[in-house]
Amino acid sequence: MKFTLSWLRTHLDTEASVEEIAETLTDLGLEVEGVENPAAALAEFTLGKVLKAEKHPDADKLRVCQVLTDRGEVQIICGAPNAREGITAVIAHPGVYVPGIDTTIGVGKIRGIESHGMMCSEREMELSEEHDGIIELPSGEVGERFVDWLAKNDPAKVDPVIEIAITPNRPDALGVRGIARDLAARGLGRMKPLPLEPVPASFPCPVSVTIDEDTRGQAPVFFGRLIRGVRNGPSPQWMQDRLRAIGLRPISFLVDVTNYMTYDLNRPLHVFDADTITGSALRLYRAKGGETLVGLDEKTYTFEPGMTVIADAQGPESIAGVMGGLRTGCTAETVNVFVEAAYFDPVRTAYTGRALKINSDARYRFERGIDPAFTPEGLEHAVRMIVDHAGGEASEVVRAGEIPDWRRGYRLDTARVESLVGMSIPAETQRASLEALGFTLEGDMAYAPSWRPDILGAADLVEEVARIASLTKLEPKPMPRMGAGVARPILTLSQKRQQAARRTAAALGLNECVSYSFIDGRAAELLGGTEAARLENPISSEMSHMRPSLLPGLLQAAARNQARGFAALGLFEIGAAFSGGEPGEQETEVAGLRVGRTGPKDLHGASRPVDLFDAKADAEAILAAIGAPARLQIRRGGEGWWHPGRHGLLCLGPKVVLGVFGELHPKVLDALDVKGPAMALVLWPDRVPEPRKAGSARGALDAVDLQAVERDFAFVLDQDVEAAAVMNAAQGADKTLIEEVRVFDLFAGGSLGDGKKSLAITVRLQPRGATLTDKEIEAVSAKIVEKVTKATGGSLRG
Repeated sequence: MKFTLSWLRTHLDTEASVEEIAETLTDLGLEVEGVENPAAALAEFTLGKVLKAEKHPDADKLRVCQVLTDRGEVQIICGAPNAREGITAVIAHPGVYVPGIDTTIGVGKIRGIESHGMMCSEREMELSEEHDGIIELPSGEVGERFVDWLAKNDPAKVDPVIEIAITPNRPDALGVRGIARDLAARGLGRMKPLPLEPVPASFPCPVSVTIDEDTRGQAPVFFGRLIRGVRNGPSPQWMQDRLRAIGLRPISFLVDVTNYMTYDLNRPLHVFDADTITGSALRLYRAKGGETLVGLDEKTYTFEPGMTVIADAQGPESIAGVMGGLRTGCTAETVNVFVEAAYFDPVRTAYTGRALKINSDARYRFERGIDPAFTPEGLEHAVRMIVDHAGGEASEVVRAGEIPDWRRGYRLDTARVESLVGMSIPAETQRASLEALGFTLEGDMAYAPSWRPDILGAADLVEEVARIASLTKLEPKPMPRMGAGVARPILTLSQKRQQAARRTAAALGLNECVSYSFIDGRAAELLGGTEAARLENPISSEMSHMRPSLLPGLLQAAARNQARGFAALGLFEIGAAFSGGEPGEQETEVAGLRVGRTGPKDLHGASRPVDLFDAKADAEAILAAIGAPARLQIRRGGEGWWHPGRHGLLCLGPKVVLGVFGELHPKVLDALDVKGPAMALVLWPDRVPEPRKAGSARGALDAVDLQAVERDFAFVLDQDVEAAAVMNAAQGADKTLIEEVRVFDLFAGGSLGDGKKSLAITVRLQPRGATLTDKEIEAVSAKIVEKVTKATGGSLRG
């Protein structure tokens, strides 16, 4: 939203500077995005009088001018055809920056003669596109600043332009008067009255208007007046200056007046050429679909079913709330006009504009919600302006429908400001602030004005009061202490586990990622996504499903890094994964990914390709950090996106799966453009059993000072026998004496023959009462061999 300082002052009586106004607007929540102040760029230009102008001896089109300036008499070479003796010109001395040519003036020689400055044209000073000659001023004193002369004689050229960002909840600030209202409520000036002088009706309106019954929800009310005998020509200069300042091109008065009303009073209007309306009636109805209209932008639009259409006897002639039609648009020959002011439903207007891909000022305002009660007054202001500047006589007002009920009231509790915002504001000040914003106060009730559709509850009243008082006055205060002593811990067990998992993963050399919870349908399908997690209204086609796992985000991050030359990666993420779209159909995951090689490449022998045991080690370290039991079962049976022979499930019993680790399936990597192999892990920390509540005293120290004994065993087994079966059988030989069983070697082929392998384990025996004798060690060893042989069908390797 753009406006000029002088435009603002037509509604606000204030002497505040543009800097004060910009600072106050931002403080009020209307953030100033920029201020264009022409006076700042022109501050160093001064006036000078040409005393003598002679032809340059070596150039027919150049003149050597002697110019009287604030620095005395100087010589300036000028090529403008109107450079002559006696004129008052605008001078740029050496060292002055000229914006129109992006040059800082210096002392130079032109065809051998020195020039000490420049006499400027309007285009060189970015005042207009005029460049036929230098500026000739009808008045002015030598040495006077050019900006001071403009301020007195042509103030529009140095009128600052302010641009503010409008949030969707503040449609009232889409008009200059609404902005002035906020500033007046803050105390930066006094709001000027907006007198309404309706034009007396001279004849009945020959154009009638009807709204279909099923369309009244989309177009509740429509007002119109016909004006005969207008003269459509250029707009008044002040209107053209204001429209140009905010980036709009003046076209003709009948067009410009609608643009001016849109920005001035936030009242979108449409002016029809009445002589082009077929028949004597306008009808508002819901499109059946397939109707077409050529808009004012000369593009053809096809209506979808349900869109609001304004039509005459010939067919559609306007897209309600969005854009008028070319057939009934005003031209230089227009003499009779029908002026429309209506209110259209914000949601339906937004759907229509989005479907037809039209971004107009009218749509921008209607879809945010304009003032419905101002509709008839807006029409009268427009008719008065047209008659005053273009002549003509106006008809009676024609009306269809009713103004929608906008009145909303909420209880004003002046004590809530301190509890909600933390500011102490007297009740009288609160009530005065609301009244200055247009609220009506009746007892303890505050009724929102018709131009504030965003006020939807008592908390919004508090927000308005605090906004006007200025949140910059909010002073930080410490929260009251709840009792003495050290505060009790407030992190939940799940939060503590996530924190421990995050620190451990980072310590393992993995870099944390934070990816979107939305992924594309193809990636979701690859990793177990279902239609239950598909979004009804996705942000984009690449974010159509809730992620079934954190792995897609990590794999996509890996692909992007590999495309930029980073082949060795270690990534992890902690977040929610979704099995559906209902509450409870999500679970916290810890996911990790390793791709490429381990270790730095510049250390000889330190780098090797990552393998599934790296993922296994990462998974076990993270599980240990979050308090999982030390002994977990490793089983097969992972989902299809894991490599079928190179992954394992980390289980606590036959039913509870705490995680999975291993190599990802090549088809998944190919689909996501990841150069494999890739090792990953996925853990579910909330499935880890809660630790038992311990007493205040520590447990007894279990110190054993007897020497432990380790024995190695190698068994010849069938290829399909799992290592876990061997380890569990060995552990069961003597659960009190055997402290640990681990695998340390695997051999296949050679003399063993096809279908056989050799698996070697180390068994650690830890005595408790006395040192083990050779006989006892041999007895336990024999029992281990017996248990493993019976459980696996293998034999001790000779």
